[in-house]
Amino acid sequence: MTITKESILAALGTVQDPDLHQDLVTLNMIHNLEIADGKVSFTVMLTTPACPMRGKIEADVRKAVGAVEGVKTVAVKMDSDVPNDGRMRGLVNMPIRNAIAVGSGKGGVGKSTVAVNIAVALSKSGARVGLMDADIYGPNIPTMLGVDKLPPPDGQRLIPAEAYGIKMISMGLLVKPGQPLIWRGPMLNSAIRQFLGDVEWGELDYLIIDLPPGTGDAALSLAQALPLSGAVVVTLPQLVSLEDATRGLNMFKQLEVPILGVVENMSYLDMPDGTRMDLFGSGGGEKLAEATDTPFLGKVPIDQNVRIGGDTGKPIVSAYPESAVAIALKDIAEKIAAKVSIAALAGKNELPINIVE
Repeated sequence: MTITKESILAALGTVQDPDLHQDLVTLNMIHNLEIADGKVSFTVMLTTPACPMRGKIEADVRKAVGAVEGVKTVAVKMDSDVPNDGRMRGLVNMPIRNAIAVGSGKGGVGKSTVAVNIAVALSKSGARVGLMDADIYGPNIPTMLGVDKLPPPDGQRLIPAEAYGIKMISMGLLVKPGQPLIWRGPMLNSAIRQFLGDVEWGELDYLIIDLPPGTGDAALSLAQALPLSGAVVVTLPQLVSLEDATRGLNMFKQLEVPILGVVENMSYLDMPDGTRMDLFGSGGGEKLAEATDTPFLGKVPIDQNVRIGGDTGKPIVSAYPESAVAIALKDIAEKIAAKVSIAALAGKNELPINIVE
């Protein structure tokens, strides 16, 4: 029985991407198809290395091709090519395919912790990731990543620091420790533009931007200077935090930034006896998402190792990857990556516009 490429592609045409809702052949995800002596090999080109359905897709293609008469072995390589969201980013000389802001309506909700760990999780998956600390007044990303200085500049351009596979820039690396930044709006706007235009980011699949809390100048400056793929809003379960998060969410909507979803941080504490304690209430993030017709990305539990890791420069998704917090943050990162890819492909009319989850 002679195996043809047509028969293999026909089999692969029965396998759908669960997020994109089309088959892999139509989506042009099958590359380097080779057939020799009953051995079939090919590459599945995903839209993100952080694809949450990666394992299911690989299992489905193996099963589909293995069922073709005459096939003896199936060799599958899983690769990825992150689509560009199509937005023009003139300030940034190097290509940044997707820019994602992480914000909150108030401080103290763990926004920077979420931003750092999302970035690390995406990097661990194989993506090229940058992290911009736009919290100019209270920059703490360097501490969370264990970085205390920038590399020497390359001429007039700043070289970002690197940690955990991430390229990172922060005002905390440009001023003396403990030096207060007493800046008016125009100075803050200038700093954000410098972080975009004067930093040698290189090619990135994702630039994660950690915004300062609130709805002030920084978010406005960023949205004007850098077209964003979307924003993630971090909140606590409690009512006061939800009220502030709603203001932050509505700010992004007014700036016409797509809302990727809501993250409920410090959602609960697992007790030694197996029970859960809701220190800050419960279900608030889900209620906010439902009330604003926004996706709910997930709950992140409380774990002292998050605080310890933040103080010692060891993000929990790297230091304790099997912990409940790390698993939750990895899942949230994968959901964000999937949503960004879906939006990018839909924007290029490579997918039906009316994609639903």
